[in-house]
Amino acid sequence: VAQSEYNRVWIPDAEHVWKSAEIMRDFQSGDNVLELLLEDGTHCYPVDPLKPQLPPLRNPDILVGENDLTALSYLHEPAVLHNLKVRFVESRIIYTYCGIILVAVNPYKQLHIYGDAIIHAYSGQNMGDMDPHIFAVAEEAYKQMARNHKNQSIIVSGESGAGKTVSARYTMRYFAVVSKSGSNTRVEDKVLASNPITEAIGNAKTTRNDNSSRFGKYTEISFDKKYRIIGANMRTYLLEKSRVVFQADNERNYHIFYQLCSCAQLPEFKHLRLCDADKFQYTCMGGEITIDGVDDKKDMEETQRTFSLLGLKEDFQSDVFKVLAAILHLGNVEIKNSGGDKSSSGDPHLAVFCELLNVSAEELVRWLCHRRIVLVAETVVKPVHKKRAVNARDALAKQIYAHLFDCIINRINTALKVPAKQHAFIGVLDIYGFETFDINSFEQFCINYANEKLQQQFNLHVFKLEQEEYMKEDIPWTLIDFYDNQPVIDLIEAKMGILDLLDEECLFPQGTDQSWLQKLFNYLEPNPLFEKPRLSNEAFVIQHFADKVEYQCRGFLEKNRDALYEELVDIMRDSKFPFLAHFFQEEERNAANSKGVKVRPARPAVKPANKQLRTSVGDKFCSSLSLLMETLNATTPHYVRCIKPNEEKLPFEYDSGRVVQQLRACGVLETIRISAQSYPSRWTYIEFYSRYSILMTHQEADQSDKKQTCKNVLQRLIQDPNQYKFGRTKIFFRAGQVAYLEKLRLDRLRGACVTIQKHVRGWSRRRKFLRMRQAAIIIQEYIRGKRTGWASVVIQRHWRGYRMRQVYQVVRLASVTIQAFTRGWMARKRYKKVCNRKQKALVLQKYARAWLARRRFQTMRRLVLNVQLSYRVQQLRKKIEEQVTMLPNVLVTHVVSHVTEKAEELEELKGELQGQIEELEEESDHLKRQQLMDSEAKIKLRQEISRLTAENMDIEELLDQKDRLIKKLLNQIKSLEVSQKGKACAFKVKKSLNVSEFITLMFLTQRGNYEPFCILHTDLKPRGVVVGMIPVLPAYIIFMCIRHADYLNDEGKLKSLMNEVIKAVKKSYHKDFELLSFWLSNVYQLLNCLKQYSGEEEFMKQSTPRQKKNCLQNFDLSEHRQILSDLAIHIYHQFISVMEKSLTPAIVPGMLEHESLQGISSMKPTGFRKRSSSIYEDSETYTISSIIQQLSVFHSTMSQHGMEQGLVKQAVKQLFFLVGATTFNNIMLRKDMCSCRKGMQIRCNISYLEEWLKEKELQSSNAIDTLRPLSQAAWLLQVNKSTDDDAKEISDKCTELNSVQIVKILNSYTPIDDFEKRVSSSFVRKVQSLLQDRDGSSQLMLDSDYRFQVTFPFCSSPQALELLQVPSSLHLAFLARI
Repeated sequence: VAQSEYNRVWIPDAEHVWKSAEIMRDFQSGDNVLELLLEDGTHCYPVDPLKPQLPPLRNPDILVGENDLTALSYLHEPAVLHNLKVRFVESRIIYTYCGIILVAVNPYKQLHIYGDAIIHAYSGQNMGDMDPHIFAVAEEAYKQMARNHKNQSIIVSGESGAGKTVSARYTMRYFAVVSKSGSNTRVEDKVLASNPITEAIGNAKTTRNDNSSRFGKYTEISFDKKYRIIGANMRTYLLEKSRVVFQADNERNYHIFYQLCSCAQLPEFKHLRLCDADKFQYTCMGGEITIDGVDDKKDMEETQRTFSLLGLKEDFQSDVFKVLAAILHLGNVEIKNSGGDKSSSGDPHLAVFCELLNVSAEELVRWLCHRRIVLVAETVVKPVHKKRAVNARDALAKQIYAHLFDCIINRINTALKVPAKQHAFIGVLDIYGFETFDINSFEQFCINYANEKLQQQFNLHVFKLEQEEYMKEDIPWTLIDFYDNQPVIDLIEAKMGILDLLDEECLFPQGTDQSWLQKLFNYLEPNPLFEKPRLSNEAFVIQHFADKVEYQCRGFLEKNRDALYEELVDIMRDSKFPFLAHFFQEEERNAANSKGVKVRPARPAVKPANKQLRTSVGDKFCSSLSLLMETLNATTPHYVRCIKPNEEKLPFEYDSGRVVQQLRACGVLETIRISAQSYPSRWTYIEFYSRYSILMTHQEADQSDKKQTCKNVLQRLIQDPNQYKFGRTKIFFRAGQVAYLEKLRLDRLRGACVTIQKHVRGWSRRRKFLRMRQAAIIIQEYIRGKRTGWASVVIQRHWRGYRMRQVYQVVRLASVTIQAFTRGWMARKRYKKVCNRKQKALVLQKYARAWLARRRFQTMRRLVLNVQLSYRVQQLRKKIEEQVTMLPNVLVTHVVSHVTEKAEELEELKGELQGQIEELEEESDHLKRQQLMDSEAKIKLRQEISRLTAENMDIEELLDQKDRLIKKLLNQIKSLEVSQKGKACAFKVKKSLNVSEFITLMFLTQRGNYEPFCILHTDLKPRGVVVGMIPVLPAYIIFMCIRHADYLNDEGKLKSLMNEVIKAVKKSYHKDFELLSFWLSNVYQLLNCLKQYSGEEEFMKQSTPRQKKNCLQNFDLSEHRQILSDLAIHIYHQFISVMEKSLTPAIVPGMLEHESLQGISSMKPTGFRKRSSSIYEDSETYTISSIIQQLSVFHSTMSQHGMEQGLVKQAVKQLFFLVGATTFNNIMLRKDMCSCRKGMQIRCNISYLEEWLKEKELQSSNAIDTLRPLSQAAWLLQVNKSTDDDAKEISDKCTELNSVQIVKILNSYTPIDDFEKRVSSSFVRKVQSLLQDRDGSSQLMLDSDYRFQVTFPFCSSPQALELLQVPSSLHLAFLARI
């Protein structure tokens, strides 16, 4: 593309890596300067006239912010960097596709995008349909495994602190949620429970990350044939053992040590003799004891809980904690110089260490400070100096921790072991990305070697996918040149390579890092990928695929040997602590019997002279890496590249320099380069036609063959045929061609806008001119006197106005007078009524007050009498006592005898009263017994009546048998067949005793129960019952059978009938929509009948006198009503689920994707391509009409089955909620749907649904209210979003949306054309500040599975049961009238 004036380009910049500039003058061939305009003024960009290297062009703003980086028109490094920055900083979107890679930028902030609702939203979706997400990658892997029956791998890589561990954790959580095991063991919970344990023992705080994984991990999640999780297996790589004994400044040891120290004061940990972490050498070396926002004690509880969940019992946990505590105590063992090269150790921590691990303290002290040297003729024990003794102590600590780590991983694998045969698996690889530090050692060398192997596998996979795409579209395949890093891999692992020379040097006892480095210089210096640093003799440089890395050779041999004195190993092996001894005994067996992994090296390996020589760390790593690559090559890989945006861990801060360094290192830019060499932009013919129809002529647009039309237009617009290719379903464009087409389209739109504006402005000006001209002419006419009669017209106008005002005032006065008299009359009338009421109230008040006064008076009088009586008694007693003292003894004796006589008389009187009371009680008992005998007589009489009634029915049946003989002979065969099944039915006719027209329907069997009731259910099909009969006839038939059982007063038959009803209804529906609708209507009607004829007053208000007479007499069926109500609720929920399952596939295509407004296209020029390899091409196209049609089918079926209108409204409201929630959730997860025109489409579709409600007379269902969140989201997409007033309006009107949802929509807003503008970050902050006080949920998604509470309101039926007719077409001959 020519570098012409006003085009924008990218130029290199030291601070921002790339800076945007605008070309001020066209560049001509031979020019040595390109004139550019920067933000700070003019700038001249030097160009070599012979080989001009012009700066890369910038994409149009409309193409910026794409979900897929490969969809950009200009594909290069600055375009990728700018697109990621716009999405991350402005739109707050952390995920972006780059071909087959998912780029994940760490936000350093908790986001609301990982809930179960998000998981269910991505489940079942194609990869390109939703916004980029880690769940989309997981769903694609799961779908391909299920569809292609092939194992999958998800490779998560990146720098420390980029978010690898979190991404891998969310991936595993996705599989656990979408593939429930369905068993009681809850395997998926165990798989997730392994994460806290592995993070506790394998993660630590570093300067780059608070939860950095210090090992690589490949987790295979196993699935059965139904693709449910049945187990898992974990492989680990290259644990950083050196962290156990050394941490750099501002770093920590592994989390488990700090968790253990935080619980030191708990009773179960007292025996470990621990203290705070700052008291141990191994945990305080880096100066960091705590992590902000992390509670180590709480994390310890979580670690113990997950241990238990995995079945690792307390005994095992106790052993693990004992070993960890011993390592901490070992670090505190102080080793001193004892003169010369000798050292000695004596420390209380050593005693604790030996006690915990049950080893010999004497032996341990000896072999920490001494070394055995085996000579030819003798063995010498030599003391070692302090430094070497400290190294031996640290080596022992590292070895014990490494064995403990492997033991825990093995136990986790045992707990997650697949119990059944594995059908397929998905592997999640959480591995370190390419690393380059100021000082790079053996660990960085191994990490970068692993990344070289992974990059090679990635390049081959990308190349293969591109080739498959071209072959699928029948496009000639041309070889694409891509970077092959096989030479670097050969440099590392081939014969006489770096690892080979390292292993060889390790064989020599006197080998050193310097001697090994000299060998590297001697053998590898000619290799262009290997360099010798100019300023250092202790380092070497390798040119990796990502960057040059300088490695310091110090420590390579020691770390590769990973040696530990054999004497210390023997001490550990002889421990009385079985858990520890097992570690080293297992190591001995592995050393003696190890077969290893069969890996074919680049050259035959050097054979060790000593058979007992341990395998080096490098050799082990090569073997495990080869096994890993073999596994990955046998699976379909999916790639996740995690990016660290800044070093300060600030939320949503973007450092372009750090990001571009990681993009180069993780293969993203290589993918871009491969795509840019071919045809990166790919459009389907329909998408191209929809977007660029504006560039077509009338003749081209009228053609019916859209594919041929697209070809004709392209051949006319782009002259060079090499810039595009026509495939079977897509058009492939070279880089920059989509931008060129966008420029043509924008020019055409701009020209059309100018034309429209020109004509509108001309029409407006002409209209204004004509009005002014007409006004000027009128003024001139008056001035020139050409208009006569003007004064008379003015006078007439004023006179008529005066007369009309007078008439109006007279009429107004009369009206006011009439109103005054009328209001007065009405007021007096109301006053008289009030007076009458007041007089009546006064009378009532008079009598009430009199009664109250009398009652108070009587109460007071009784109180006064009681007081007087008490006082008089006291006075009488005093007088008697005085008289007694004064009278002589004779008088006293006389008085006493008189009192005694009176007392005897009173006792006799009391005896007589007691006798009378006993006689009355006997009479009462006699009366009770008599009443009981009467009630028993009545019961016996009722039973006798029932018996006589039954005998009477039998007698009448015998009398009628002759009359029905002919009919019975004709149906003899059928009767015999039915009788064999125990379901023979007989007709019974009887006139009611008390009710003259008592009619019922019933059916009986020979055994007197209701087992054949299933015939009624299986024979009544929904499509048949709606023809020639009332819709809910089965409900009435069932109820009349209940009435008959109640009439017979037979409780057994009633229970049998109700049980058979419930059992048959449950069997008769499954997942058939019509059956569910049919039985929901009938069960609801049966419930209403049971209420209406229950005899309860509240249900009989609207019943007719005949219906009131026919109420149930003998049984209370309230419990059965509750059972039927529960059954109806169950049927309703099943009914809703079936409707939702039918409606769901049409919601998103119909409400969002279909263009219901003709001429308003909401498609953005993305060159978007479906990325899922599992998409069906022949899929049904849904529109808003499909949704309305489906709703109409539902409503029609419910109406035909006679469903009560209130129940219909509840079902419709639930369906509308599903439509609104599903559509809203898709908007939240699809940036391409957040545009002004899409908002117009959504509001149009909502209006169609509202019209449907009006047509069906369902406005009172409040179903439209469930669409308010969706309606407000659509309004938010359309409204202006720039000023403070706009922000205030948004906060006031979006009442159904929470702040998270509003901010998400604003950040995701995507302009469709250059005429629209993006939402500025300052405006989003304004809206956030206005919404910060709003209460409510902070969830991003609506719960589409939410169910409104269903109610079954009572509805009285006007149907007269005696008028029911059973159509003969139903073949219910076993029913008869009685």
